[in-house]
Amino acid sequence: MNKAIKTTVAFFLLAFANNSGTFAQSQSTFKNPLPVSFGDPYVLKVKGNKYYMYGTGGMAKNGFAAYSSTDLVNWKNEGQVFYAGNRNGWSDSTAAWNGAYWAPEVYEYKGKFYMFYSAQWKDNPGKDLENFRIGVAVADNPTGPFIDLSTKPVFDPGYPIIDANVLFDPSGKIYLYYSRCCYKHSVESDVASWAKEKGWFENIEESWVYGVELKPDFSGVIGEPVLLLRPPVKMDDKQAEWESRSVTSKEVNRRWTEGSVIFKKSGTYYMMYSANYFGGKNYAVGYATSKSPLGPFVKAANNPVLQKNTDKGGAVTGTGHNSITYSPDGKEMLCVYHARTLATGDERVVFIDRMKILKDGKLVVEGPTTTPQLVPKRK
Repeated sequence: MNKAIKTTVAFFLLAFANNSGTFAQSQSTFKNPLPVSFGDPYVLKVKGNKYYMYGTGGMAKNGFAAYSSTDLVNWKNEGQVFYAGNRNGWSDSTAAWNGAYWAPEVYEYKGKFYMFYSAQWKDNPGKDLENFRIGVAVADNPTGPFIDLSTKPVFDPGYPIIDANVLFDPSGKIYLYYSRCCYKHSVESDVASWAKEKGWFENIEESWVYGVELKPDFSGVIGEPVLLLRPPVKMDDKQAEWESRSVTSKEVNRRWTEGSVIFKKSGTYYMMYSANYFGGKNYAVGYATSKSPLGPFVKAANNPVLQKNTDKGGAVTGTGHNSITYSPDGKEMLCVYHARTLATGDERVVFIDRMKILKDGKLVVEGPTTTPQLVPKRK
């Protein structure tokens, strides 16, 4: 089969899955990418080993859609579950990027389901192009309908923020993590000086990850946000090379630290994050560790743990903004993320690959893969 036919078949299968709402893979194996067109995928596991996936884009307009599954391989389209125009809607669907309804994450808490997401805030006296804030909506079921808890965002730090992630800590406290956007956030660094000397960019804007304690009813935050992760300042920092590829490839004058996801394992807090331009080939994932939910976090020596494989003969680029879930038997940790392939082009599609925490505490993602692998283990 030649390349043109392969590409046609790939798009046909993807279109079939999106239109019919289901797609049957082999009973014993599956292959990436999954037939789901999402960016920033987040998977929620509920009782009875039922999974729900939420993400950016898909079939939703001015809101978010969801898919459901019992095996993490075959997914049913549940349709749109959140609409920006709900009775408490605080966002502006007419703003740039059609309101920028991005990166929804849903958590089950005290018998309800809460969706944290980012969007353009309609309160925009400065007429900023990027006026993103984080909201939270609630529903009785994982398929909605989700209604905003308030007619305003969770809080306003005074700058645009995206990519909410929530930790329900064993201590009983709840923490919100987010990314301060690059917009109007020029930062001095060796990389910025280097790019300016080359005549490429006058300045480099950066996004940074923060954490803050949430009020138990999600009506606001407690205390001031704490800076947790940012791009390296010094060029000789071991993380600088992979986190600066969007600049050093002359792609764009921004360095990102975004898409954070935190979990606790064996007394250690692991925070995974994405760096580089989400729309480019260099989008990649690293992680940092801490003994406290608000840091300090130390970036891992084996970063990045997930990145493009085209330089090794593969077909996958733009790997990033992941979430974490577990197999039906609860024993396998899985990394859920979006990426692009030669067949899907610019469209972001969902991948699921196994990940492990080794005995020495090192985090390893076994991907990106496009070859058949065993389906996640059942009980």
